[in-house]
Amino acid sequence: MDEKSGSGCSKRKSGGSNAVHEVLDGSNIMELVGNKHVFNNFVNHKFHELDKDRDGKLSVKELQPAVADIGAALGLPSKGTNPDSDHIYSEVLNEFTHGKQEKVSKTEFKEVLSDILLGMAAGLKRDPIVILRIDGEDLLEFLNGSTYEPEIVSIFSQIESPQKSLHDYIIQALSKLNVDQGIPPTSDSWVISNIVEPALVSEHVYDLDKPVSQEIFLEEFKKVALRVANRLKEQPVIVAHSESTFDGSGVKRLLSNKFELDKILNSAIETLPKDRNGKMSKDYLRVALDVVAPSAALPPFGAIEEMDKVIGEVFKMVSADDAKLVKEDEFKKILTEILGSIMLQLEGNPISVSSNSVVHEPLGSSSTLLQPTPAETA
Repeated sequence: MDEKSGSGCSKRKSGGSNAVHEVLDGSNIMELVGNKHVFNNFVNHKFHELDKDRDGKLSVKELQPAVADIGAALGLPSKGTNPDSDHIYSEVLNEFTHGKQEKVSKTEFKEVLSDILLGMAAGLKRDPIVILRIDGEDLLEFLNGSTYEPEIVSIFSQIESPQKSLHDYIIQALSKLNVDQGIPPTSDSWVISNIVEPALVSEHVYDLDKPVSQEIFLEEFKKVALRVANRLKEQPVIVAHSESTFDGSGVKRLLSNKFELDKILNSAIETLPKDRNGKMSKDYLRVALDVVAPSAALPPFGAIEEMDKVIGEVFKMVSADDAKLVKEDEFKKILTEILGSIMLQLEGNPISVSSNSVVHEPLGSSSTLLQPTPAETA
């Protein structure tokens, strides 16, 4: 899936020759939702596609493909592979069903889908996705540049076991490079099968299975990297690249607008379960924070490891995981304290994240759910 790096990620050099195919900034989604006629056709088509039993409503089972597509568009791993992201899928489903196991009408489906798409558009406006064409040119520039040897020596020293074979060293070294150096994500199986492995097995002289010294590694890695550049020239790879920085400014904006904050906090807790005295368990603070997150320019829990650590520390500081029952006002007060603590943490140590994902679909199609057909736009 996506390759992500933490606060040490570098910005793409302005002089790079990776061709920019397209910038996804949410404007197309805004146009889709904003055009009443087109959006109605879009919803009608998607609803009909999902409504398998043709009863005019969507069951929880029928909604699952839509939820899966929304998760994919958000960059989440597939459902069932990560418990942290699985609860986000559950929250998306709850948005459609309002937390009940009842069927959803077309009107309800349209309203929730509109809200979700507008949220995605706002995220893309804040952190656009740039579609790059990786064609070997940047890699050649890196291999022939002054930063090549010190950077590769540093990578060699980071690879732990001296007993590793040359093959292992080269694979790991390539995984530590990124689009800045002209390397597409090697976490992608297509890149490994069609670009990396053919470059490793062709015309090598040194035995790839023998232990290796730094000198041998530097020499052999460059040979393989040059063959990777040639293969990229023959088969360019399209990569979706995005960069975002979480510095607390979005939280600060929300906290400074009391009217907006109250409105969002009330929305976050309205569907949460309460006991007969109207009290709520602090166990639901994480769920409520995920609802508030888009308005505070924060990622969903489970999406970014570094952010999850910050949130985990904040929850410990305010004893948010003690499962106590509290009244609504106290619940909102604690949630506000959590937001304030997150803001302070991020102001002191901003988290920057770079994401690179190989595009195996037509450009601009985040998912099958979010890509209107020509018939829908007619």
